[in-house]
Formats: sequence, structure tokens, C-alpha cells
Amino acid sequence: MNQTKSKIAIVTGVSRLKGIGAAICVELAESGYDIFFTYWTEYDKKMPWSMNAEEPQKLKEELINKGVRAASLELDLTTDEAPEQLITSVREQLGYPDILINNAAYSTNNDFSDITAAVLDKHYMVNVRATTLLSSKFAQHFTKKSGGRIVNLTSGQFQGPMRGELAYATTKGAVDALTITLSAELAPLGITVNAINPGPTDTGWMTDKIKSGLAPLFPFGRIGEPQDAAKLIAFLVSDEAGWITGQIIHSEGGFKR
Repeated sequence: MNQTKSKIAIVTGVSRLKGIGAAICVELAESGYDIFFTYWTEYDKKMPWSMNAEEPQKLKEELINKGVRAASLELDLTTDEAPEQLITSVREQLGYPDILINNAAYSTNNDFSDITAAVLDKHYMVNVRATTLLSSKFAQHFTKKSGGRIVNLTSGQFQGPMRGELAYATTKGAVDALTITLSAELAPLGITVNAINPGPTDTGWMTDKIKSGLAPLFPFGRIGEPQDAAKLIAFLVSDEAGWITGQIIHSEGGFKR
């Protein structure tokens, strides 16, 4: 799906080379898209998987070596200025964006017994508020009559419960609702809006115990890889997917809960 004319894709939440965000960037770059990605090291360094400070720069170099333009910005998506700041930075460095991939997410373990307002607010600020406002700003600045693409990352909240992840499940579930309504609003602008649920994906957070417990639940006998999600997204942003909008696609390799 090499592009005949270079298009510009924004991908948020790209801190780690093993993550879904990095896989999306690489897959789109290989299809000829110019890439602008955001990252927020303060969050990833606090998580069990952590990250190395040089990972975003290494990814940028990898993308450039594939023959496309690439730029990045460390950005706290929870600030009021973030959406406008991001779109402005993309325009100044690469041009007007054609594609927005809302990959950034906030996730911690909690349940009914220990959830707090502060924890719930942190999840809301990234998973719902930032996704909504950034999508809105992207659409407001979209300058073409067709070919616009927004893809949101969700987690299959309506496929079954996610015990121990109450705040994450609640806020990510809102992304499905956002996708359906926003798709109807943005269709007249030539922008499709879809969401994908990649299911359990090995991005470096899984222990051997978790992997051994999950593997039998996949009919193919393996756990999802970041490239699985990236390949689907590459299709959804292509010209061939111009008639697909308002869909939540569960690309989980037949995962059985």
C-alpha cells in the first residue's frame, strides 16, 4: 500500500520501541507516510516496563532511514494547550496532517475497593479528554475534502469485564462511544473514524507467567504482537478503507475470555 503522494500521520503515545505506537510508526513509514509522533517519558518511566530515554530518538532515526520525513514532540496530552500545540508543531515541521492515531493511554490497576477520584481523573484526562480534544482539533484543521483518517485504540471493554482495571475499562469504554458519534459528525468533512481493539498484546509488560496463562486462549497458539495492530491500522488509513467508518474492530486473533 505504498502511497502515490506522501501523507502525514500523527501517532500519539510512542515512547517505547516495543510498544504498539512504535510498530504503527514503522508500518506506516514502510507504506510511505511521513510520521509525527508524541511521547511522554514521565509516565512510562513510572510504569513496571519503564523505558530508556533514547528510545524516541532511535525510533525517529529508524523512520528517517526508511526514506520518510519524521518528527516528534514530548508532550503532556493532559494540558489544555496540548491539542493546539501538537497540530501547530506538525504543520510547522511536516505540513497539514492527514491521519491521527490516538494511541496514547493511561493505565493502572485498581478496583472498586481502592479506586480514587484522583486515579479516575488521570485515566479520564488521557483516555477520554485528550483523545476527544485532539480529534476535534485535527478535524478543525483538516484542509482536504477526503482521505482524512482517525483511528482510536480501545481495549474491548464490551467484550467482557476487565477485573482489576476499573478506571481503565471505564474510560476506554468511552472511546467506543466517541468513535461512533464522531464518525457521523466528521463524515461530511471527508474523515473516517474507527477504533481497533488489539486484545492482549506483548509490548514488554507481560511476565512469563502471564504469557503462559494467555497463550491457550488464542486459537493460533500465540499472543498478539504490536505488528498485528499496526498492519490493521495501515489498512484503515489507506485509500482502500475509505468506506469504513464508525467501526470498533476486535482484532484479537480469536482470543477467548
